[in-house]
Amino acid sequence: MLVASTGHASSNAQPQVPHCNSRIGTLAVQEPQNGNPWWTSMNLESPAALIKVYVSQSGCFTLVDRGKGLQMAEQERALAGEGEMRVGSNIGKGQMKAADYVLVPDIANSNSNAGGNRIGGILGGLIGHGAGAVLGGISLSKKTADVVLTLTDVRSTEQVALEQGHSDKTDIGWAGGGGAGFWGGFAAGGASGYANTEIGQVIAMAYLDAYTKMVADLQRNAPNAQADNVQQAVRLTEPTKLYSDANLHSSVVRSLKPGMMLYPTGDKVGVWWKVSDELGNIGWVVSSKLELAH
Repeated sequence: MLVASTGHASSNAQPQVPHCNSRIGTLAVQEPQNGNPWWTSMNLESPAALIKVYVSQSGCFTLVDRGKGLQMAEQERALAGEGEMRVGSNIGKGQMKAADYVLVPDIANSNSNAGGNRIGGILGGLIGHGAGAVLGGISLSKKTADVVLTLTDVRSTEQVALEQGHSDKTDIGWAGGGGAGFWGGFAAGGASGYANTEIGQVIAMAYLDAYTKMVADLQRNAPNAQADNVQQAVRLTEPTKLYSDANLHSSVVRSLKPGMMLYPTGDKVGVWWKVSDELGNIGWVVSSKLELAH
């Protein structure tokens, strides 16, 4: 349930990060992969760091680290594998939590007359000279930002949400007064640059606008990434048969060879799993002859 939203109704009202009473799923945040880190020209951190601050404060997702935290975890696992850890450290395979979704923040266009930054020109290099010229023609006396958040289901690769956010300098009128509380968590989250400049604050507000819309949309549609996707495919490890029922005395649908891919339906009777093959034949096999396909 969404219990708070941004305060864009008034330029003097401090914005609020949306809050959820229950988590939507597990989330990994990924940097834009467009080959041109536009944020560095404004001395800003990656927008992924900014989004992680919002996600952590909202309680709408469980964050999993696929960046520097994962690199350090892999070092610890390597040490454990070499026998360097104390007995009982309990570090090994099968412990990492899977991400249900991947969230990628990016920017549509931005204008700034601070420090000679012309983000329209940067975008021109990304999406073509004609489009860049148009974007660069937006009034540089106004600071505006239009951003995009893309949420993808890891299992199905389905694009679950695509939200746009907008902000301009009128949205940060509150920042000169009681905004310290809002920006307080940015430094701890590695996103302090967004609090230190006017264009950084505008971009932060645009991302907050998009994130609030995304959370509200997901709450209305109530996705469940694990339940919405079929069970993981399995591979046959030894010769067997596909039976019409969950017993060896039932009729044989077909013979199966090692290495064949099968797709569990989710139905189980003891050691028997109901599966379909790549041709659409449906039947039962003994699960001891199966392994997860990777």
